[in-house]
Amino acid sequence: MTRPAAPTRRRFLLAALTGSTALGITVSLAACATPIFPFIPSHYTFSQQQVQEAVQRKFPYQRTVSQVFEVALTNPVVGFLPDANRVSVKLDARLVSPFMPQPVDGVFTLSSELAYDAASKSVVLKSPNVDNVSVSGGAQAYTQQINAAAAVLATQLLTNYPIYTFKPEQLQFAGVNYEPGTITILTNGIRVQIVEK
Repeated sequence: MTRPAAPTRRRFLLAALTGSTALGITVSLAACATPIFPFIPSHYTFSQQQVQEAVQRKFPYQRTVSQVFEVALTNPVVGFLPDANRVSVKLDARLVSPFMPQPVDGVFTLSSELAYDAASKSVVLKSPNVDNVSVSGGAQAYTQQINAAAAVLATQLLTNYPIYTFKPEQLQFAGVNYEPGTITILTNGIRVQIVEK
């Protein structure tokens, strides 16, 4: 009577172990996929395309500068300057002034540092500079005034302009708050370090 019970017990134990092993695999896989264990990365990387789309929302841009120039800026093209740790923005410019016989077309190239603005939880453009102003021949006599106008526009247009805004859940895990740290311009993207607050 005890002999038939042994194989039955063995079959029961084997079934129980097999079931619990399968259950263990299912639970561990589910744990990896569930939002109960979100992953806080050590950094985020934004592509050139993401930055291009963010900057493009600001254009076309039109402004009167110093009551002398009507300036229209269009077609921004974002580039990365990893050696200087800056972002560049190349813009088509059209200037109209009562002091010039006809409208002038040109190209402005600006560059900017990046910084984290805690109030808006955004990576923003900071300290923009005018790197180059190129205008057609008829406006060469007004180069100084055009450069000054471009500098004013760069400050008005790009200072504190957000290129990426973090969602609250990207900067919090298990009651711990995180924030962006070092921002590094790469050849193909912008890398933002995430550190504990």
